[in-house]
Amino acid sequence: MSIFGNERRLFLEGEAETVKLGSELARLAQSSEQGLTVFLDGDLGMGKTTLSRGVIRALGHEGAVKSPTYTLVEPYEDLEPPVYHFDLYRLGDPEELEYMGIRDYFASRSFRLIEWPERGEGILPDPDIEIHLEREGEGRSVVLRARSELGASLLNEIELIGPES
Repeated sequence: MSIFGNERRLFLEGEAETVKLGSELARLAQSSEQGLTVFLDGDLGMGKTTLSRGVIRALGHEGAVKSPTYTLVEPYEDLEPPVYHFDLYRLGDPEELEYMGIRDYFASRSFRLIEWPERGEGILPDPDIEIHLEREGEGRSVVLRARSELGASLLNEIELIGPES
């Protein structure tokens, strides 16, 4: 039986729960021992970078985690697995990704977090997991969708995030 297309829905009350979801994704990425690509979708201010910060800090980074809006990618190669945090908001043309050597980032067992992935359409490979964040009251509604067998198996292992956990 295929679990492809698996989906999880969560409500995150605040920043701490968004960071906790990132920590949970980091745990899953480490346990998978495979490369993982996650697309982060949502309007400005919905928590994409906050979620990324949760991943990166859970893997051991102690410094600042900022959105790489102007550099397009921020590497955290000292982490296990290495993390590449992309923000494609200011990408002018998807072809620019080819010039920056985008394929090299996908050739290893790294964790790739990609904000604004629709701006790289046609160049970016398909994700393992898509995460959509949107405002709901004072918190965020989050939908996690598996887009690969790896993504589906990881979503089946995700621990629930919420005030009771």
